[in-house]
Amino acid sequence: MSSHEREVIGVDDRVSVGRAIPLGIQHMMSMFGSTVLVPVLTGLDPNVAIMCSGIGTICYLLVTGNKIPSYLGSSFAFISPILAVGATQGLDAAMSGVVVAGLVFLAVAGIVRLAGTGWIDRLLPPVLVASVMVVIGVGLSATAVDMAFMQDLPDGTSAFYGLGAIVAAITLVAAVVFSSMGGIFGTIPVLLAIIVGYVVSVPLGLVDFAPVAEAAWIGLPNISTPRFDVGAIALVAPVAIVVVIEHIGHLLAVGEIVGKDYREMLPRSLAGDGISTMISGFLGGPPTTTYAENIGVMSVTRVYSTQIFWYAGGFALVIGGFCPKLAALIQSIPSPVMGGVCLLLFGLIASNGLRMLVSNKVDFDVNRNLMIASVVIIVGVGMETSGISIPIGDYTLPGMATSALAGILLNLILPGGRQESR
Repeated sequence: MSSHEREVIGVDDRVSVGRAIPLGIQHMMSMFGSTVLVPVLTGLDPNVAIMCSGIGTICYLLVTGNKIPSYLGSSFAFISPILAVGATQGLDAAMSGVVVAGLVFLAVAGIVRLAGTGWIDRLLPPVLVASVMVVIGVGLSATAVDMAFMQDLPDGTSAFYGLGAIVAAITLVAAVVFSSMGGIFGTIPVLLAIIVGYVVSVPLGLVDFAPVAEAAWIGLPNISTPRFDVGAIALVAPVAIVVVIEHIGHLLAVGEIVGKDYREMLPRSLAGDGISTMISGFLGGPPTTTYAENIGVMSVTRVYSTQIFWYAGGFALVIGGFCPKLAALIQSIPSPVMGGVCLLLFGLIASNGLRMLVSNKVDFDVNRNLMIASVVIIVGVGMETSGISIPIGDYTLPGMATSALAGILLNLILPGGRQESR
């Protein structure tokens, strides 16, 4: 059965427990690498981050009335300010900034609720939203390629890793093959591809089982509480504004993939992210945000049921909070394996952006559409793949946010706003 004939499991659909478990594990494993990387870079506890991602996802589903299929994982936007505060005032002070960042989300959600969401259509026409989706997918390509093909060397540099590239290629091919199949194989291609890549990696010596052997089967999370500091709050909390822009892009991308208009639910979606971030800050975890990896999983599997995200969140809560051995086992998955999977997932997000241009009949004979798409894609992809951010005082503006703001500005000042599509 070809992929276009494969069953679509809608947002409100339910599947049996036997199907929901592997589908939930698939989503959990897709977010795992990035969610763990943030605490590793900032000095926070990875297991607490995993647990908080699970708690946050469940809270998000509750706040949004079980209507939006999204997974919340660690946010990369806060890495620099958390590092800065952690080095001078301690991570407990940084966590106070994380808690207040959640309040910023709630404040923005309240403003959007009062102002309505009509401005979204005016500021974010289809050509701009589709271009941002391309930036989200292609902008992450450097991360996927680095995971798949590169190896960190002892001197701090990196070099092409032939063995890792072979494993990544095998994993990628497995994901493509499984995704083109029918039945259960077509709904969990990412999970099956990760298993194939892992099995191939073991005899090649790419898997380190020592941390798995040393980890306990049952353990309690290393929870820490915030110490409120005005300086730390001033440095960390405002970054939430940047993440709000990312959040809107992800929400519109999810809506495009599942075929629903989530604009009216933006206040609840932002509130869910805010509550999740506050809880994470109180427990010693990083801020949370919706995840592109899981959007990619939905795109390749065509399984959109929010039921699956309850399972994914529940698994993350249990594994991160109370089962260190399983957390260590998942963390032992080699980087090339996840890189091979991400090559497909991130590409699918970009492809859905291109599909949105087609489905909305965006006319590129109209000069303003051509200008908006060109600027947004080149600025966003260029900055994201080059690792460039614009410094603004104590903060930085990443590529996706910069390109989105540039697109909004062009959309407002270029003439012919009613001619963007036909």
